Amino acid sequence: MRYSLLDRSHTRERRPEAAALRDSVERAVAAEPLGYHRFWVAEHHGVPGIASGSPPVLLAAIGQRTERIRLGSGGVMLPNHRPLVVAEQFLMLEALAPGRVDLGIGRSLGFTAPVREALGRARITADEFADEVARVRAHLEGEAPVTARPAGGSPPPIHLLATGSGLRTAARLGLAVVIGGPVLLGEDLGERIAAYRREFRPHAGSVPHVMLSMDLLVAGTDAEARELALPEVWAMVRSRETGAFPPLESPASIRERALGSRERDRLEAGLDASWAGSASTLRPRLESLVETTGADEILASGATFDRAALADSDARVAALLG
Repeated sequence: MRYSLLDRSHTRERRPEAAALRDSVERAVAAEPLGYHRFWVAEHHGVPGIASGSPPVLLAAIGQRTERIRLGSGGVMLPNHRPLVVAEQFLMLEALAPGRVDLGIGRSLGFTAPVREALGRARITADEFADEVARVRAHLEGEAPVTARPAGGSPPPIHLLATGSGLRTAARLGLAVVIGGPVLLGEDLGERIAAYRREFRPHAGSVPHVMLSMDLLVAGTDAEARELALPEVWAMVRSRETGAFPPLESPASIRERALGSRERDRLEAGLDASWAGSASTLRPRLESLVETTGADEILASGATFDRAALADSDARVAALLG
């Protein structure tokens, strides 16, 4: 079982937003000796709680500080970009860090209507998305009418972030797939993954590959892990109220708030649903999930306010999955 990290470059209260990017680089450097297979970063635009809007730029910085760990995007949101530009960016990364680059592609648009308007894309159908993914791959492989540069290197493998029809698209195009969020909680998850493997059409020797993504946090006790999960769960609760995902707050600051009944209920529900706990609590849950899905890899995407506690959790996750 391979294990990897997804870092979203969360901002934190009372720290400059730019510090979140430096935190991501340092987290990648620490992840490499822990045996993590990949370190991926995200793309978000106009979100107060997220500093990373350009995965290629951040990955280039991480590549300069690491030697072995694979670098990738979780993901580049293709509706925001032209296929040629995406291919050029990741071919450049591959040239700078040979054999270490992944291209994770997603379909999500901007978080709010003003952001979507600023990005210039209001909607994209599943068929349009599949066509654009195929164009990216053609550019990466040197098969498009316009040659993406630098040419002649190995094309980075594409991983499709599966939401909605994403599993079917990945199977049809012969791509690896990343499953997280609501899709991960579906009762028919095992059946959908089995269909992905059954319907998979190999491309240039590709084989089915299933990565499960979850906000995984591990501490010495379940109570400690639940406290680690509190800042991000609270940020999600706040985003439902305000429409904006805010910077992470400390658990103490959150506990001091006078919460309304709806906020309190949503907070407790989010904590109950989180993948946060001790190793002994999480191990059987993870084993059951892997058995149900036949997953090839776990992509841990947990975050918390305390950076030292997050580093400790990363080490515990590596010990649990390794």
